[in-house]
Amino acid sequence: MFCLPPKKRKLVFCLFLPNVFEGGDVLEQKTQSSEIQISCDCKDLIFEKLKDSLGVLASDFHLSVTAKKRKLQLAMMARNFLFVLLWFIVQVASSLCSSQEYGRGDQALSQIDIYTINFALYHSASIHASPLVLGSQGEDTEWVNVDISNPEPSSDDWVGVFSPANFDSSSCAPTDGKEIAPFICSAPIKYMYAKSNPDYMKTGNAVLKFILINQRADFSFALFTGGLSNPTLVAISNHVSFINPKAPVYPRLALGKNWDEMSVTWTSGYSIGEAVPFVEWSRKGTQSRRSPAGTLTFTRNNMCGAPARTVGWRDPGFIHTAFLKDLWPNLKYTYRMGHELMNGSIIWSKNFTFKSSPYPGQDSLQRVIIFGDMGKGERDGSNEYNDYQPGSLNTTDQLIKDLKNIDIVFHIGDITYANGYISQWDQFTAQVEPIASTVPYMIASGNHERDWPNSGSFYGGKDSGGECGVPAETMFDFPAENKAKFWYSADYGMFRFCVADTEHDWREGSEQYRFIERCLASVDRKTQPWLIFIAHRVLGYSTNDWYGQEGSFEEPMGRESLQKLWQKYKVDVAFYGHVHNYERTCPIYQNQCMDNAKSHYSGAFKGTIHVVVGGAGSHLSSFSSLKPNWSIFRDYDYGFVKLTAFDHSSLLFEYKKSSNGAVHDSFTIFREYRDVLACVRDSCEPTTLAS
Repeated sequence: MFCLPPKKRKLVFCLFLPNVFEGGDVLEQKTQSSEIQISCDCKDLIFEKLKDSLGVLASDFHLSVTAKKRKLQLAMMARNFLFVLLWFIVQVASSLCSSQEYGRGDQALSQIDIYTINFALYHSASIHASPLVLGSQGEDTEWVNVDISNPEPSSDDWVGVFSPANFDSSSCAPTDGKEIAPFICSAPIKYMYAKSNPDYMKTGNAVLKFILINQRADFSFALFTGGLSNPTLVAISNHVSFINPKAPVYPRLALGKNWDEMSVTWTSGYSIGEAVPFVEWSRKGTQSRRSPAGTLTFTRNNMCGAPARTVGWRDPGFIHTAFLKDLWPNLKYTYRMGHELMNGSIIWSKNFTFKSSPYPGQDSLQRVIIFGDMGKGERDGSNEYNDYQPGSLNTTDQLIKDLKNIDIVFHIGDITYANGYISQWDQFTAQVEPIASTVPYMIASGNHERDWPNSGSFYGGKDSGGECGVPAETMFDFPAENKAKFWYSADYGMFRFCVADTEHDWREGSEQYRFIERCLASVDRKTQPWLIFIAHRVLGYSTNDWYGQEGSFEEPMGRESLQKLWQKYKVDVAFYGHVHNYERTCPIYQNQCMDNAKSHYSGAFKGTIHVVVGGAGSHLSSFSSLKPNWSIFRDYDYGFVKLTAFDHSSLLFEYKKSSNGAVHDSFTIFREYRDVLACVRDSCEPTTLAS
């Protein structure tokens, strides 16, 4: 029996399950109702929650030591029935959740029921924020103290941070009659439970500390009672603001289409009607140059659905991109972003530095970081729900700590987990600014950036929360021919990277398949010996729990078309995210290990090593209890991969823990050019007997 929930964001399953217990010599049976309330979520989390709940019910079978064999058989039959029922529920739940209006429920802000907010301002309750002016020394991030007082404190009271500061219905966009007009238009940027300060429950008075970033508008704080599901607004604070809310912030570097280019993308509050954007840059001992920047933005109407079009919408400001060209290889450059106002004055950003890319094939030390599914964290402890990206800050901090030993970063999908809450893109770009402003920060598209029904994505889910790729394609630059088709190639010294887009069709005959083959086939392995394939979903091999349940150990239809390309063009390593753990295979082709070595590979290429590296921050994914012999190493923890090319023959692979940066798995490849040319299974050039 399924009970329809009172709130759209929840699914409630009312399960009537047999509870078998011992009643003297007679095995009695009674019916117990167990209600399991879960957030609409991806299939694996539903499965885990239901499995845990049913596991408890199954453990309620009380069989005495002297129970007869018949009783044991009956108990086993009942237990089997429970898990058959579990499988059925998972399938139905997955289907129901795919039609969820609000997108993925794990986004912390999605737990706030904006549409049910009530107003009951208490004269005796108060909230005050300080300091009033932020960034007086040029900072774009600052701590704010929020003093709250409530004579009737409750454990579910919480404080929301709103920006712009005026968040009542007067600024709501008109509805089309199909959407409910709320009293409050938008979700807060972040929130924190008042009880996080123990003084609140004792006295009703407390000070909460929030970190604010410059997001082009002022801020206010609001005290709510009633929890997240039935919130009542009881007090509103004064406004606070950065000294220049429009300032240029959070630069993101990316490789250009040519090896001697670097793009700089940043965010500001200045439209092209107010100021002219540019980047001023130079290398040591040379005169500064200025490169003009293009300006883009997107609107609510560019979003495909809720919450991105509704309570999750926030103006993204203006996104500027400048291309720095004719760079000399492997040299340090200094740059800053500027906006020339109509009166001739210039608003400057802070100064930043980067090292230009090596020439393709250049023999120098080259170090690459690869990970997926990081998301964002909150250093002030806000947005506590589900602790959804618990490893994100650890990964970020480890990369910052080792930044002098990193040349380029690939974040291979599921970037922010904003899921339709647009304010979170600013939060993410602020978090990674120390990295992305210093080395190229290359991204790939994941389901949480792109997927939305009837929007051209290969999958029909709602994981993007209505974003349908627009923020990712606008907030970050990458050298694709068409930003809406998120596949591209990137050359960095001795590396060629072929980045696929698993949210569009990759199968043989598709436009993307032709791109993948062209990318793999066009590299000169004499100068660029290290060929890397990157995709978000696991198109290769993974023993993740849900892949194991399907029996294929891959994304459905994943490797059927592509494995012949990996083998033909001798792809060294293929990387994937999506699955939130770490796993490495042997060099494999068609489900068979082609080399039994585990820590060192040398000589002719035999097969591609497939690596899942989706454990950079988001909640971890369980492994299947089955472990095929091709699975060499698995780790249920947060981490990232570092590749180090010492020269054209030697490559070091390291998997590092996000918690401490320690190497937890590694291997080396030694391969000379003649080994790359050698004929191996399904990868031989045609020959002739003619002389």
